[in-house]
Amino acid sequence: MNFTDAAAPRFEGRYAARPPDVTPAEIRVVTFNIKYAREIDRAIEVLRDSDSLRGADIITLQEMDDAGTERIARALRMNYAYLPSTIHAVTDTFFGPAVLTRWRIDSAWRVPFPHASVFRRQRRSATAVRIRIGRERLRVYSVHLETQGSISAEERVEQADAVLKDAAAARDRIIVAGDLNSYGIGQYFMDKGFLWLTQSFGETFMLWGWDHLLARGFSRDQVRSVGVERNARGASDHRPVWAVLGLEPSASSESHPRFSQTIAERHSRPASVTR
Repeated sequence: MNFTDAAAPRFEGRYAARPPDVTPAEIRVVTFNIKYAREIDRAIEVLRDSDSLRGADIITLQEMDDAGTERIARALRMNYAYLPSTIHAVTDTFFGPAVLTRWRIDSAWRVPFPHASVFRRQRRSATAVRIRIGRERLRVYSVHLETQGSISAEERVEQADAVLKDAAAARDRIIVAGDLNSYGIGQYFMDKGFLWLTQSFGETFMLWGWDHLLARGFSRDQVRSVGVERNARGASDHRPVWAVLGLEPSASSESHPRFSQTIAERHSRPASVTR
């Protein structure tokens, strides 16, 4: 069963303390594919206790179900929005991407992807949210593109285009984070004006680097640090990826659209459920 409605089904929860009105100097962003949401306790441990991941402001998760997403958000005291893509044929549960944050979520919606997988006829989607961080507005997409062999490389690019089209008119800063099931898709986003934060950080899934963070509306000097957490503690077959980004005004841009142009040139329904 595939969900193509922009809003339902949806699951939301608010467990974070009330955030301050001031904009922080920087934010920590994490993405983690937790295989079939099976090892939630271990995932909580790695997200809570690893030096590189602890205290994240934004976490995007993939391969999640509703119960696992809620447990992680509650344990980490974060707000969340989860709009599943499908009922998965293997687990017979909700399956899709989620966004967790310590900050206020103003809105959340699903971005359906074109092209069903060859064997299961599964249709994936992104979970998109608009977050208020002090006086800043930030749009975040938790993305899980279809697997290798299930669609063609060209069709995977068209799935990425669904996110780019949704984000095209936004004047907010934008983060795209998740499992791209491809390395080369990162270059495609960069050609469209995004910074490819995780371009040089090696394997995140077995021998491949498929989990990535991309950003628009940030300059290179606002990228404080980026890395892969090598010890996933048995929570998944993927490794978490993280970045720290500065939120101060960038000397490189006067507005986000102008910034994205300079970077591109430089790098030639069921009822909703609320918890």
